[in-house]
Amino acid sequence: MLSEERRRETLELLHNERRVLVRDLAKRFRTSLITIRKDLESLHHQGLLERTHGGALPVRTGALQDQTLHEKERLHKQEKLRIAAAAVKMIRPGQVIILDSGTTTTAIARGCRQIRNLTIITNATNIATELEGSNAEVILTGGTLRKNSFSLVGPLAEESLRKLSADLLFLAVDGFDVAYGLTTPNQLEARVNRAMSEAARRTIVVCDASKFGRRSLSMIMPVSAVHETITDRNISRHDLKSLREAEIEVTLV
Repeated sequence: MLSEERRRETLELLHNERRVLVRDLAKRFRTSLITIRKDLESLHHQGLLERTHGGALPVRTGALQDQTLHEKERLHKQEKLRIAAAAVKMIRPGQVIILDSGTTTTAIARGCRQIRNLTIITNATNIATELEGSNAEVILTGGTLRKNSFSLVGPLAEESLRKLSADLLFLAVDGFDVAYGLTTPNQLEARVNRAMSEAARRTIVVCDASKFGRRSLSMIMPVSAVHETITDRNISRHDLKSLREAEIEVTLV
């Protein structure tokens, strides 16, 4: 296979899978790791992908892009399911938990349906729908509906959270820069997320490895406010080391 053909197929794989790994490409194309690394470096310099440790990701979108929930559902599906399963194992009967809007937190909600005496506070209308007919007592924050994320935001949502207390917050983020903090594209969503963290005894960030090293428009909170992170094993060694140096517990799935 010519190098151009190999690189073209690499870009097609990246478009479909949203991530490629050096070792997988080497096996697929029956070539060396060095050759694949050279391919990825060339495509990176052409601005066609973003080189990462051990592989590559699509070129990052701008800080203002606010993807819909349906768009996010297509990305990193298996990783999100494993993260959600690990989160559900942390939940005990009788607890009060907060779930913010997002595809990973929606998967967590599905796993909570049979947990006894569970109270779930959420600003996500789709999560409330997912829990219909379940064992959980569901409290919706109220507020103004954001159609992109099916989430409720604004003063009503923030005020209701200030009057509540929870054991755990499972927070999904668009960007997790260990040096900068947690971010999201929407300023109103960021304010609600902060209120959620203040209402919970423990904040657990649930995000796939692609979110690390990214910054979005609106700061949610600094890394010092995070107690634990659940992510997948594709996280870079640099980010993993930084999380542990920040004394954040890390669960890898």
